[in-house]
Amino acid sequence: MKKLFIITDYKNNFGSKRDDIPYRSGMDKELLKRLFEQSNFDTSFLTFAEINALNIDFINVPVLYTCTEDFGYMYKSFIEDVVLGLELRGANLLPPFKFLRATNNKVFMEILRNTIPKELSGNLNSFVFGCYEEFINNLPPIEYPVIIKEPGGAKSKGVYLAHNFTVAKKIVKKISTTSNLKEDIKDWLRAKKHSGYARESIYRNKFVIQEFVNGLEYDYKVLIYGKKYYVLKRNNRPKDFRASGSGLFEFTEDIPVEILNYAEKLFNYYQVPNLSLDIAFKNNQCYLLEFQAVFFGSTTIVKSPFYFIKENTEWNVLHGKSILEEEFVNSIVCFLKN
Repeated sequence: MKKLFIITDYKNNFGSKRDDIPYRSGMDKELLKRLFEQSNFDTSFLTFAEINALNIDFINVPVLYTCTEDFGYMYKSFIEDVVLGLELRGANLLPPFKFLRATNNKVFMEILRNTIPKELSGNLNSFVFGCYEEFINNLPPIEYPVIIKEPGGAKSKGVYLAHNFTVAKKIVKKISTTSNLKEDIKDWLRAKKHSGYARESIYRNKFVIQEFVNGLEYDYKVLIYGKKYYVLKRNNRPKDFRASGSGLFEFTEDIPVEILNYAEKLFNYYQVPNLSLDIAFKNNQCYLLEFQAVFFGSTTIVKSPFYFIKENTEWNVLHGKSILEEEFVNSIVCFLKN
């Protein structure tokens, strides 16, 4: 049997699953182990803390890992350290470290999104900044309105719409504030003592400025597991520009074929076992709003009564409920075999 490692968090949880029992416990690990063994994988579970304590040869060994949404992303920072270390030790990370870096980090997600080749149409114009002063002093030509995003957050939390530069400045100041009275006083004294000293910014939380697609009433959440595509149509909140987290969703077979084709192109480009995409569609043009390849929500797959699959050149709808763990394992096994 081939070796495979699955890394859990400090609570011994792996992944994200809708309606899991107990609450927020993730996927069923025993089921995962059984399914992987049926595909000839000898599966071992480790925690992140155990990685450096054990003398294990990870070279070319498949390693699956989880992530968290802990407040402040402090434990997530530790996960990044360990996973990057595994990549340096030659592990076959599924997915690679860069996708973990982009999880709950919309600045790096935007950087990664902008690596998509030009032939993959739909890239929105965007800019990333590390502080308010960079936004003011290096302001590129931006056409308003624009979306402004905090680096973390889910379900549209920390996502704002600015109709002009004045509003944008107020939003950026609000979300980038890092003021600390004790440190600010120290820095003020440095400026008094040393002529020409440039004071530290008190607005050093990074953020994203992204082109706004006007006139959208909904977008699409697309989850891809191997060859299966699960699509959720998400309607905007009343009198709001945001669809993510609205709870106003529907499963419909009437999905523009352009959405499925675009999702397939992105999936082939990113070369990961499974993927979550937020796609907007307007005037026959697809726009990639956000994406995730680690620790994304599973409502779309767990609740969907059908999925799409491409046979030859045609997209077909197959009815039936899916089990998250089964589709997750199938996507990993299929990826490793190919």
